[in-house]
Amino acid sequence: MYAVIETGGKQYRVTEGQYLKVEKLGLEEGASLEIDKVLMVANGDDVKIGAPYVAGGKVTATVKSVGRGKKIRIIKFRRRKHSRTTQGHRQSYTEILITGIAAK
Repeated sequence: MYAVIETGGKQYRVTEGQYLKVEKLGLEEGASLEIDKVLMVANGDDVKIGAPYVAGGKVTATVKSVGRGKKIRIIKFRRRKHSRTTQGHRQSYTEILITGIAAK
C-alpha cells in the first residue's frame, strides 16, 4: 500500500515504515502529525485518486529528527569585470517516519 502526499509544496510517494525528509514543519522530535493532503492511495489494484485530494485520506507520521542539509555554494562570477560574489545556503528539514496510511 502506498500514497502520494503533498507537503511543503512538493509531492512524495510514501509507504508505511518509510523515512522521509520534508521541508521544515516546526514540530519537535517525537511529535506526531497527520497529513490530510493525500492525492492518491493505492492498495494493489484498488486505486483512489483525489480531485484534488482523496476524501477521508489520511497519512500519519512521527517526527524523528529536525536538522539542516548540506551547504550549497552559490557563486556569481562576471568575467573581465573584477567582480565575484560567493554565498552559502543550508536548507532546514524535518525527517518523518510514516506510521500509517488510511483511506475511506
